[in-house]
Amino acid sequence: MTFKELGLNEKLLEALSYMGFEEATPIQEQAIPKIIEGKDLLACAQTGTGKTAAFILPVLNQLTGKSNDKIKVLVVCPTRELALQIERQIQAFSYFVDLASMAVYGGGDGHDFEMQKRALSKGTDIIVATPGKLISHLNMGYVDFSQLEYLILDEADRMLDMGFYDDIQQIASHIKSKKKTLLFSATMPPKIRKLSESILIDPESISIAISKPAKGVLQAAYLTYDTQKSQLIRKLINDKPTYESIIIFTSTKKKVGEIVRSLKGNGYQVQAVSSDLAQTEREDALRKFKSKETRVIVATDVLSRGIDIKGINLVINYDVPNDAEDYIHRIGRTARADSTGVALTLINEDDMYKFYRIEQLIEAEIMKTPMPPEFGEGPEWNPKPTRGGRTNGRSKNKGRNSGGRSKGKFSRNAKGGSRRTGNTSSKNIGKGGSQKGINKRNFKK
Repeated sequence: MTFKELGLNEKLLEALSYMGFEEATPIQEQAIPKIIEGKDLLACAQTGTGKTAAFILPVLNQLTGKSNDKIKVLVVCPTRELALQIERQIQAFSYFVDLASMAVYGGGDGHDFEMQKRALSKGTDIIVATPGKLISHLNMGYVDFSQLEYLILDEADRMLDMGFYDDIQQIASHIKSKKKTLLFSATMPPKIRKLSESILIDPESISIAISKPAKGVLQAAYLTYDTQKSQLIRKLINDKPTYESIIIFTSTKKKVGEIVRSLKGNGYQVQAVSSDLAQTEREDALRKFKSKETRVIVATDVLSRGIDIKGINLVINYDVPNDAEDYIHRIGRTARADSTGVALTLINEDDMYKFYRIEQLIEAEIMKTPMPPEFGEGPEWNPKPTRGGRTNGRSKNKGRNSGGRSKGKFSRNAKGGSRRTGNTSSKNIGKGGSQKGINKRNFKK
């Protein structure tokens, strides 16, 4: 369905035309008419499906011609990066519409604070805010939500994972106007249902492709010890010279710094994104990555949701995320908008059960690839947890070069290829391959 068929006004259609957007995605096709009809909405769709435009476009459509220097829309989202991205998209979609917007988030200086205070007290049409910073302003008593028409919660599941449940309830308690509430989430756990019941009124529900990776992602994993990971990452990057944009995800800020130092020490163009960095540093790193000045970016899960960076060829999970849903969001940075991409995960002996849970969630077995022979044997695949929480995946060879045969499910054939329930060479990752749950594709550039 085209955006014109969805009944959007001519000014929005003109902006969409300049941006090259004609066909609506499924979430946009279902959400836009319901929002225009004035319904509360509970919408679930995986990352990369166009959720942001699904709520921005109908809201802009309804606000056109209503500008009166009062806050009419509040969008709450989990991170500064996502708040800035949403605000930029609002500016693009509203290019021919007389509506103003402002992003409210922490990490700025006194000038930023004064601009936010002015927007929240004197009024601007659309506010996009992170929960913590918005509450700081609310506690000072000058925020005017008296004419708010829409409360929108984006990436709601992520906000709850980050501990913002009470903050969201507190924000909602400050809104006394008769409003419509729109809740968008990539997953629908019980805590989202609980939140929706407390703040939505007789909502319409939409659920599209819950908890499934995009079809264009070729997924594979390496069984590795931590001592082997740095060398393996360098090999994976070197083996793909045509891949211009690579993201490496890790679960801790400390590991971000360690990986960046290791790669920079070997001459790679790499930068970090984590909450330890100043906002200006994070924005500069993302700008250079988007413009291809930086080939590799290393990040925590702060970058795994909502951030729209086109043309990412490869996602490497340095470790397995604790939450199986976060895996979906990490690898969702590639293969966006019907493109293709590669997602590789490094699994140590302690992460095997977590990775097994991911396979259960996505209902597919992901190809396990042995370590290249020059790095020595990795652990055996055995996801059964032991009493201490560690898996039974063990090998006496802790990453030492042995040149011997693997004692796990993998063995090397006489020609150096890999053998596991089928013939899969580790050199083929990112260039092709097939298995249960993964479509056979050609990723050769």
